[in-house]
This record gives sequence, structure tokens and C-alpha cells, in this order.
Amino acid sequence: MTRSPLLHTALVCAALSCSAPAMAQVPPPATPAEPTTWTITAGAGLALTSGNTDTSTVNASYEVLFTPQSRYLVRSDGLMIRGKNEGELSADRISLNVRLEFSLSERAYVFGENRFLRDRFKSIDYLIAPAGGLGYSVIETPETKMNLDLGLGGVSEKNAAVGVRTSGSLTVGESLAHRLTSTTSLTQSFSGLWKTTDLGDSLQVFSVGLSATVSTRTQLKVELLDTYKRKPPLATIERNDVAILVAIVYKI
Repeated sequence: MTRSPLLHTALVCAALSCSAPAMAQVPPPATPAEPTTWTITAGAGLALTSGNTDTSTVNASYEVLFTPQSRYLVRSDGLMIRGKNEGELSADRISLNVRLEFSLSERAYVFGENRFLRDRFKSIDYLIAPAGGLGYSVIETPETKMNLDLGLGGVSEKNAAVGVRTSGSLTVGESLAHRLTSTTSLTQSFSGLWKTTDLGDSLQVFSVGLSATVSTRTQLKVELLDTYKRKPPLATIERNDVAILVAIVYKI
């Protein structure tokens, strides 16, 4: 039987139109996104006043987060504050921390950390405090995260007036991060260390900060930092030091 060219063309077009949807239903294989394992931020700020008094304060900070696996988290952060008042040094502080966390469940984790502090105006030549313990995520939502942890460890503190002292330690930590809007966030943290040989000798650090997004990689951050030493090595040293830090934070 002989088909006309017109009928043959119609049959071919019909076959193609039927096969096209079936071919369209098979999407090309998607390339899986590479997980981000490193997060690095660095911040710096400068405050100057002149007139009746001339003061200057410089602060610099960093934070590094490394997640080699979903259950591991490695964190390191540091802060330097240095200030002058009428040409005389009025603040000289460096703090560093390295911490490893391992998730036991969606909310519980164990941790090990080592803290370092040098504060000239608290007469602390160095304070080294390794510790380990348990932590729990009390709140875990897209807007709010809050963690609490308890630990045991040791502490070695050197002061010019009394030399080196070592002791066991009890540590308490708390951290809160809350997203207020799409561009602003609130952070708050507390860390406390008590010496087991003398629970009245403690070091407590409280901070609260507000961050606002400037660009995709930069933020403006204002932070209040309160450092409290229950038993300073000298009676002439104040227990409390409060600093207000303003810095530009850049995410690498």
C-alpha cells in the first residue's frame, strides 16, 4: 500500500510529538554541591577621642570553624584589645580558645577545649585552662540557637605578684545566637571558670553583641565585653573590666 507524502509527514510529526514528553521527563544528572567545611571571619576596630582627654583603643578578632565531618566541629577564636589614655597604656588583653566538639545526638555533644588569657591590667601573665565535658543544644531553630555546657579540667595561672598556681577547674559555658531580621542578629555568651582548690577564685566573661549586614561578606558589630576576676592577685586591681568594642567583621 502506498502512502502519500503528506500522510507520511503527519505520521512522523505525531510520533515525534508523542516521544518528546517522555524524553523531557528524564532530567540530566545533577552535580552535588560541595559542602563548605571552612568558615573564617576576621574583625578589626579603632576608637579615638580627643579634647579634654586623648584616648585610643584598637581591637582585632578572628573565628575559624572547621567541619571535617557532620558530627565533628573544630572552632578557634581570639580577641586582642589594646588601648591608651593620655599616652599611657590603659588596656592590654589577649584571649585565645581552641575547641573540638563531637555530636552524640541531634542536640547532645561532648567537647574538649583549651583557653588562654593574658591581661596585663589584671596582672595575669598567662592563664591556661584545658577542659572537657558535655553540652546540650537547648534551642535549635532557624532563628535561634542556644547551647549550654559543663566541664572539668585544670588551670595554670601566672601572676607577677604570686608566681604560678595550678588547680583543677569547673567550667560553665552558655551561648545564644538570635536572628532579629534578615540583616541583623543578636549574640550573647557567658563562660565561667572556678578553681577546685578555691571555688571563690573564679574568672567569668560575659558578652552581648549586635551585628548588622553591610554587604554579602561584611558586618558592622557592636559588642559589650565584661571580664570579672573574683580574686585579683593584688588588692589594688579592680575585679571588673568592661569594654565596648566596635568593629568591621569580614567573612573570608
